[in-house]
Amino acid sequence: MPPAGCFAPAFPQTSDCARAASAYRPRVQKAFVLGAGLGTRLRPLTDQLPKPLIPVFHQPLISHAFDHLLGAGVGEFVVNTHHLPHAYAGAFPESMHRRAPIRFRHESPERLETAGGIANVRDLLGEDPFLVYNGDILTDLPLQRLLEEHKASGNLVTLALRSHGPALHIALDEESGLVTDIRNLLGTGQPGSLLFTGVYACQPEFHQWLTPGKVESVIPVFLRMIQAGARLGGVVIDEGRWWDLGSRASYLEAHRELHDSGSGPAIHPEARVSPDAVLTGLNVIGPGAVVESGAVLENCLLWPDARVTAGARLSRCIVRRGIQARGSHQDEDL
Repeated sequence: MPPAGCFAPAFPQTSDCARAASAYRPRVQKAFVLGAGLGTRLRPLTDQLPKPLIPVFHQPLISHAFDHLLGAGVGEFVVNTHHLPHAYAGAFPESMHRRAPIRFRHESPERLETAGGIANVRDLLGEDPFLVYNGDILTDLPLQRLLEEHKASGNLVTLALRSHGPALHIALDEESGLVTDIRNLLGTGQPGSLLFTGVYACQPEFHQWLTPGKVESVIPVFLRMIQAGARLGGVVIDEGRWWDLGSRASYLEAHRELHDSGSGPAIHPEARVSPDAVLTGLNVIGPGAVVESGAVLENCLLWPDARVTAGARLSRCIVRRGIQARGSHQDEDL
């Protein structure tokens, strides 16, 4: 059970996962979770919150990443911020998650992208291996598989990959376990057949490939590594579930699949729903949210402290914190 005052994770650990995590204690104790994304595809939702803080089953999305990493033995988090940085202080006022410390590093005036972000927190990550975890994904893939492969292979960086998904861009040599191209950008004739999950294990020497202060994605860095013969490896992990929550459609679909798999009550116990409101389909209603008398909801998400006023009719809508939804709306973010 989670500590008092904490809502259950969307991905409860099975006993097998818990035993595996206990039996295999990696040296990877720190993770860099990317929190500085702008979330432009999710606007207007991300006008109020950074994308990693949007609610997913009554918790900030990034909290699910933290829980996932804690289950793999990680004990300290580093998070970069840029867009709406004050929101992180509101979500984690003590800079802790389940008693694990979170160290924030703000990027200003420019957002440094992935490679620049990693370079910017080198002092916080120290000189030990570390994990990098995109802050806009939701997954329960078995991280111990990634850590075992990284430790055994001697790779500089090891990517967690999947054989199915929306963007199959990574080319992997099965015999060597090394990445050979990404989207055929090196002209190898290999467009790729594997999905990059946004989770990867790194040796501290990876910092030597990064330029402090440079705005740069990690993909060009990976391509330079391949060209130089540095060990950029990958491991295919098709177990578990994975979503990129960068779009409204994937955000809604993740809630439905989580609910269908028994990830906890859709209506938070601290929500207030009038007994004569009409709810059909899946409605995920957050803590402090209010649904007034006579309101009609169909397949909606209500963030914490959202309100649907008396007589309102909403279908496939997302209502943000503090918003009062009135009248009739369909497929809208309010």
